[in-house]
Amino acid sequence: MKVHFIVHESFEAPGAYETWVQARGYDASYSRVYVNETLPETADDIDLLVVLGGPQDPATTVEQCPHFDAAAECRLIGQAIAAKKAVVGVCLGSQLIGEALGAKFGHSPEKEIGKYPINLTAEGKANSKVAHFGDVLEVGHWHNDMPGLTADSKILAQSEGCPRQIVEYSKLVYGFQCHMEFTSEVVELLIAASEADLLTLTDRRFVQQPAALRANDWDEMNQKLFTFLDKLIAEYQAT
Repeated sequence: MKVHFIVHESFEAPGAYETWVQARGYDASYSRVYVNETLPETADDIDLLVVLGGPQDPATTVEQCPHFDAAAECRLIGQAIAAKKAVVGVCLGSQLIGEALGAKFGHSPEKEIGKYPINLTAEGKANSKVAHFGDVLEVGHWHNDMPGLTADSKILAQSEGCPRQIVEYSKLVYGFQCHMEFTSEVVELLIAASEADLLTLTDRRFVQQPAALRANDWDEMNQKLFTFLDKLIAEYQAT
């Protein structure tokens, strides 16, 4: 099984996704665009494409951020979807999936940074890949925006601060606005990159400060993510 990661920044690391790949003995490859590594020319040699988060949004131009080419990433995502590959987007990655399918991203009603609950919708509770999350699951967040919706997409989970936390675009394509890949190490990288900004957000109701962020336990969330990924791969292999 070949898993390819698009990594936009050093502090937006694969985290638990990488742990899962290693534990399953799968092959991992990377496009670390922040050090100018290139995207694959095609999705032919990819089984699962994982597009990670970043401080950019899909409207960020190459002039604004030379290492981030939203149009090129959308093309690769579109190729992977057309070839019936498995695709998972995280935060910015989820928004890019929507864009690749013609659905414009939007701004979330609330900025969310920290560990807060998501609630499965009726569609989520009926979905075999996420029903094991339970009605409510505390997960990681670090975002301002949310993915767009296509005519066929289904919202599987939402939070008080954001109505689009997990979106199913098809049986093989999922967008996670939330960050179920967070580990203590990944959160430490994010704090180091954002600590000054966090101090300006003390009045936000869904923003935790560094001490609270460091106190969070991410293990249950990670284990739930691993089960989701196992189910996604089983669906991919059966397709």
